[in-house]
Amino acid sequence: MPIPRGFVILNGQSLAVCVVGAFRTVDNQRGFSGELWRAIGPVYNEILSHPFLVGLTDGTLPPERFRHYAIQDALYLRDFVRALSIAAARSPDEMALLMFAEHAVGAITVERSLHEGFFTEFGLTRDDVERTPMAPTTLAYTSYLLRIATTDDYAQLLGALLPCSWIYHEVGKVLLSSDSPNPLYHRWIDTYGGDEFGEMVEAVLALVDRVSADLTPSQRAETLVCFMTASRYEWMFWHMGWTLERWPI
Repeated sequence: MPIPRGFVILNGQSLAVCVVGAFRTVDNQRGFSGELWRAIGPVYNEILSHPFLVGLTDGTLPPERFRHYAIQDALYLRDFVRALSIAAARSPDEMALLMFAEHAVGAITVERSLHEGFFTEFGLTRDDVERTPMAPTTLAYTSYLLRIATTDDYAQLLGALLPCSWIYHEVGKVLLSSDSPNPLYHRWIDTYGGDEFGEMVEAVLALVDRVSADLTPSQRAETLVCFMTASRYEWMFWHMGWTLERWPI
């Protein structure tokens, strides 16, 4: 039976309450960040009900699909860190500059350690990963982030960068409540649903709300478009892993 939109079925039980609860927690935030989150409600629910995440949580996700996702995530990370570094350079004050610089270093250190643990279990070397071409979705998403980082306003850059960490953390919290019988998948869930990752997300949200106070209605609308676009790319990234997406020719 197909899974209804906004529902996740694990071990025969519906996690609709967990999904709604997680959304409500974020929705209660004050400021512009709350407006951004409310705008992507349907996208977020589609992410939670995606078969990749359902399989990640109940342990039924085929290993080759997680392997494809992990490799592409490592490739994505290289350009995401570049976009974070540009955000640091463009930051309006030293606190924001330091925050993004630390996030860039942390993203490389923590996620490389996590990914390399996965790659060891898959029998892959770093060279194997580096020689893998970016999938179409990976290339499109990273190209979009770098274009926004270099050509658009600072607020729009924040809007484009935010979904990667924010959605991952919210997804991680929901999945953490159910865990996974697969030790490999458990490590992934534990990393993104944990408090340390959440503190990083909260720092970026505070900056978004602070910067948005000086935006015009038009600038807010443009930032929302960037946030929505990157959120859709997040769904596409899970789907890329599920479908083992590669270049057709």
